[in-house]
Amino acid sequence: MKKYSIKDLVNKIQNKKISCEEVIDFYIKEIEKKEDKIDAFLSLDKENAIKKAKYLDEKIVKGEKVGLLAGIPIAIKDNMCTRGVKTTCASKMLEDFIPPYDATVIKKLELEDAILIGKTNLDEFAMGSSTENSAFKITKNPIDNSRVPGGSSGGSAAAVGGEMVPLALGSDTGGSIRQPASFCGIVGMKPTYGLVSRFGLIAFGSSLDQIGPFSMTVEDNAYLLSIIAGEDDNDGTTAKNLEKKDYTKDIDSGIKGMKIGIPKEFIEEEGLDPEIKEVVIKDIEILRELGADVEEFSLPSTKDGLAPYYIISSAEASSNLARFDSIRYGYRTKDYENVSELVEKSRSEAFGREVKRRIMLGTYALSSGYYDAYYNKAQKFRSKLKADFKEAFKKYDIIIGPVSPILPFKIGERCEDPTAMYLADIYTININLATVPALSMPGGKSSEGLPIGLQLIGDVFTEEKIYKVAYALEKKLNLEFERGV
Repeated sequence: MKKYSIKDLVNKIQNKKISCEEVIDFYIKEIEKKEDKIDAFLSLDKENAIKKAKYLDEKIVKGEKVGLLAGIPIAIKDNMCTRGVKTTCASKMLEDFIPPYDATVIKKLELEDAILIGKTNLDEFAMGSSTENSAFKITKNPIDNSRVPGGSSGGSAAAVGGEMVPLALGSDTGGSIRQPASFCGIVGMKPTYGLVSRFGLIAFGSSLDQIGPFSMTVEDNAYLLSIIAGEDDNDGTTAKNLEKKDYTKDIDSGIKGMKIGIPKEFIEEEGLDPEIKEVVIKDIEILRELGADVEEFSLPSTKDGLAPYYIISSAEASSNLARFDSIRYGYRTKDYENVSELVEKSRSEAFGREVKRRIMLGTYALSSGYYDAYYNKAQKFRSKLKADFKEAFKKYDIIIGPVSPILPFKIGERCEDPTAMYLADIYTININLATVPALSMPGGKSSEGLPIGLQLIGDVFTEEKIYKVAYALEKKLNLEFERGV
């Protein structure tokens, strides 16, 4: 099962070489074998998965048409609304919330006959970089169960990295797809802002959030993005009149003559682990061997992105999370005397420490007397950063660099130091501020066999270029990781 690409597997299913039921049975057994060690899922729906697989097999036997994901199990980060299925955001606030509608990406998956096998763990409301901030469980790295899988989409990344599902969806506000993809030794894409509908994604930072795919390979990632991308009338921020693309088309056409830039600021960063630096430099040489023109250049504004990102994202979080007042829905305290006390006590009891921290940061940045000093200044920086990236992409097809300055760390190692946790996002947050796409792919291994991710960044709506470079490099590297499950 594992040796097939998703495209090939669907083809075999459609041609009756393999049944949907066989595929689902295989992955359910993998989940049952590994989930106790990894804790990737918050909920599983094996019964309906088997039921849908049987239904699809019946359609195929009758000669009826099935979709591009027929029989393929997919895990969904638990901050995307699924009709009739609990959607918790890994928070006590929403532990009993059952949405009355599907997110647009869920509808698109179901139209193509994907089988939604379960909802995955995350840092509460997608705020975190380790999946230790969940109200319900801590997810473990499938390569080394003593380490974090990254976050906030750690459950989805671990489910794919542990080979419990071939595909998963995550969301990325400041690195929440790319960093866990890097830590788990898989491929994760943060698409251009506006390429994939956010309708039904429970908002953290509305100008930064983007849904994207996880997979074991670059081609499978491109295949899934082709399905979930596109304009949506329910989301006014999706790009208009974009041509529908098949991102797998010409993915193998090579990269000869492509211009690739590496910002010296990425390589000279003080906190960059020497092993990660070594891998990035080796990968640059491979890209040169493959015919790309790679050169170093300067992108100085990227050194200053961390503070503006945390100001803007926390301000948007403060505003978005104000809706959880425990009156219309969500957790409600049992002991209160008036409405004010109800709201205050419910939010105090239901939100975790990191969520509270970011709400307070954001509220402070938006408050009278501080708005111009913080929020407004952060937005001005964002405009400059966007312009700098735009300028860089006039010269380069792709910009490359590390995903994270650090290797996957031990569970509990950074919990008491939020600043150290935030500093681990230095290579990913600028991408969200600039609204450009970026992919994390396995670029090498540490001396301990831990995965090291390489980040490929493109101009807006140039995902096909990113996939082309990633595919060429993936074939050349041919990396395999010893998975600890």
